Amino acid sequence: MIMSVYLLVDNGSKQPDATLYLRCLATQLSKHTGQTIHPVSLQHADAISAEQLDGTPAKVFSEFLRGHLEEGEREFVVLPLFFGLSRAITSFIPEEVARLQSEYPDLSVKLAPVTWPLPEGESRLGQIVFDHIRQARETAGPDTHVVLVDHGSPSPKITEVRQGIARLLKEQHALNVDQAVMERREGREYDFNGELLVNWLREQAEQGVTSVIVAMLFFLPGRHAGPRGDVEEICDSVVKDYPQLNYRITPLICEHPLLLDILRDRIATTEQCL
Repeated sequence: MIMSVYLLVDNGSKQPDATLYLRCLATQLSKHTGQTIHPVSLQHADAISAEQLDGTPAKVFSEFLRGHLEEGEREFVVLPLFFGLSRAITSFIPEEVARLQSEYPDLSVKLAPVTWPLPEGESRLGQIVFDHIRQARETAGPDTHVVLVDHGSPSPKITEVRQGIARLLKEQHALNVDQAVMERREGREYDFNGELLVNWLREQAEQGVTSVIVAMLFFLPGRHAGPRGDVEEICDSVVKDYPQLNYRITPLICEHPLLLDILRDRIATTEQCL
């Protein structure tokens, strides 16, 4: 019986914490599923020195596949650590697979569903966000204003994920949250992204709000999320102008045990072959 090689795939970062957390998540998922899950980034992680990664260098997607192909492996299952169908999934992965298939025609790569498949969504992802907000409210207070923040994407389908989670929070948990993006491209054609986080924070401060919760729609730490990430820097930049404003940033999605259940079920429903 031919055994598949399982990959837990993120977009990749040049920040060591992103790869270290991905490895930790893959280890936990391996125990949760009984399968060996390999942590693999699509790009960037191979620029991190091995010394910053506990002595083990990171391998990116194409390099990882090629290495296993050279060892005789032919069947792979890709589990995307993505909220929605970004270009990394719809373009980058298929293009890299097609390039390798020109050398290895019998290469088979199956792609598992994303964590928030449209249109049905994923109620457990909403539960994760709600639990993190509830945890932050234990110290911030029940009336603290909440904003749900994602990276910002040129794809409306990714914004639909954030909107779907906000809608679920309201319908299932009676929790109203505002929405914002960490960054977005200029131009009216990207207005679907919504408001920038920095503008939302300033508006709250100017209205006399003194406490806010920034609910993070990010899986892993890195340049944007986690300590000293862009989101934290944005919040600090506003607090410099409005020192009365206090903010709390929720944990990342990878820090909640329900994510393992979601990913386990995505593996079980893998059908699409690239």
